[in-house]
Amino acid sequence: MITPSKEKKIIILAIESSCDDTSAAVSADDTILSNVIANQSVHEQYGGVVPELASREHMRNIVPTVQVALAKAKIEKTDIDAIAFTQAPGLIGSLLVGAQFAKSMALALDKPLIAVHHMQAHVLANLIDPIRRPAFPFLCLTVSGGHTQIVLAKSPLDLTVLGETIDDAAGEAFDKAAKMLGLPYPGGPMVDKYAAAGNPSAFKFAEPQVADLNFSFSGLKTSVLYFLQKQPEGFIKENLPDLCASVQDTIIRILIKKLHKAVKQTGVKQVCIAGGVSANSGLREALNVAGKKHGWKTYIPPFEFCTDNAGMIAITAYYKYLASQFATLEICPSSRAEW
Repeated sequence: MITPSKEKKIIILAIESSCDDTSAAVSADDTILSNVIANQSVHEQYGGVVPELASREHMRNIVPTVQVALAKAKIEKTDIDAIAFTQAPGLIGSLLVGAQFAKSMALALDKPLIAVHHMQAHVLANLIDPIRRPAFPFLCLTVSGGHTQIVLAKSPLDLTVLGETIDDAAGEAFDKAAKMLGLPYPGGPMVDKYAAAGNPSAFKFAEPQVADLNFSFSGLKTSVLYFLQKQPEGFIKENLPDLCASVQDTIIRILIKKLHKAVKQTGVKQVCIAGGVSANSGLREALNVAGKKHGWKTYIPPFEFCTDNAGMIAITAYYKYLASQFATLEICPSSRAEW
């Protein structure tokens, strides 16, 4: 275990490349000095992320993104104490770009390497805000395009998955519903936008009943599809806000019900959300409402740390650095690695 020095802060360069955003961040201890994200617009015309194109864009973006992150943080390469990267899960081609860059830079600078699990980092994004940080233990509903989980965090490095989706993730349900409604990619934010002007009780969709703290969203997607197939021409255009509000409300109800069940089972009332879907305004509001109703103390990361970003990789790497959890150059990225 490494004890932080009051005089010398631990400087970490972190790289995130799990999907279609190239991100680099610099941290000093648990403070994020810079968090730079390069988005990829090339996927919009295909209605989803194309893995081969994503990896090519990462190769174009990674050097300038790291350069900007270092410049914004006013940090020289020689000041870096460790280099962190997303090791899993994600698109393997995208992960390889970030992993190989991090390995090469660590080798060239003779700095330790830290491998970070993407979902662990989403949970610990809640520790970035110095003003509002949850106390341990806390529960975290982690919701993204590829994952939906309820995690019990007893410490930064002691995390247990209590429940997860048995099929599709909530973020995927948002995106697939958006596609059915004719909305452009990425669809989740568009559903949120139109839902603001709609009636969440206008239409009813299936809420799959799943045991324990697990989730399922495949039945909801099928329910939306079958409902829309029965409607006359022009129905979607005429009812778009109400459709978006109803889909969003259904997904959020499923999430909050399971979160409430987790609080009752564990007795933990420090409650967080994380992941790309935690940027959804409806979910953020629903968490705060549930917190006031049930006496929870709720936490939501700032918007820039909800979606995929290297800031969350950096904060996780800081705690791994303190625990001397370093990786060797032989470590390989993985598309489906467990925690």
